[in-house]
Parts: sequence; C-alpha cells; structure tokens
Amino acid sequence: MTEQELVNKRLAFIETCLEDLASARPEQLATDIRERRFVEHTLQLAVHAALDVSSHIVSDERLGEPTTNRELFGLLASGGFLPLSLASALRDMAGFRNVLVHGYADVDLAVVRDVLAHRLDDLHAFVATIRSRLVVR
Repeated sequence: MTEQELVNKRLAFIETCLEDLASARPEQLATDIRERRFVEHTLQLAVHAALDVSSHIVSDERLGEPTTNRELFGLLASGGFLPLSLASALRDMAGFRNVLVHGYADVDLAVVRDVLAHRLDDLHAFVATIRSRLVVR
C-alpha cells in the first residue's frame, strides 16, 4: 500500500512549485539569467517530484519495473492511476526535465515558454488525479 503522507508531501511540493511558476515572467527569460534559472530549476523540481511520486506508487503497488523515468507514467496508466493522455503528456515532461538536467546549453527558450504557457496544467492534473486515485483505493 502506498504511504499517503509521503505522497501528499511531494504532491504539495509540486503545487508550491506551480504557484511559484505562476509569477514567472516568460518575456524576460532571454534577458534575465536569474529569471531563466528560477523557471528552469523550478520546472525541474516539479517534474522530479512527479517522478518521485510515480516511482513510489509504481514500487508500492507493484505495477512493474521501469527501465526509464518516462516509463513510470505509462505504468501508472496501466495500473489505473492516470489516464493514457495524461501519462503521455507527463512522459514528455520527463523528457523535458532530462534536457533541463543534462543539456544546459541546449535548452530551447521557446520550449520553456511553451511549457509555462501550456503544460503546467498537466502537472496540476497529475496532482489532482493521484490524490483522487489514492483516496479511492
């Protein structure tokens, strides 16, 4: 059985990151290195926390053995914890996180802006969906 308190702390951390990102200024990413670092690092932390939650649930619920972080979301979908469409979007976010972590000079600001404008709802949906699934089980 999944340890609810641990998962709830990580989900709350994702929400804190998302609240912090709401104040981001995407128009300044190209000219303000502090803003860029803040946004990139906060996105990295939020996605990493989603991966932590996913890993915990996949392990505790014995949903399979992922060979990559991206596979965690597919296993959650297979186990009934996420809809397939959300799992797919989150796999993309995990890939984006990998670029942030490993490809510092190769981070495309247009992609960062797109994530800020269009993909944060995926993380909100992840939090809400996991919370609702864990309460039901």
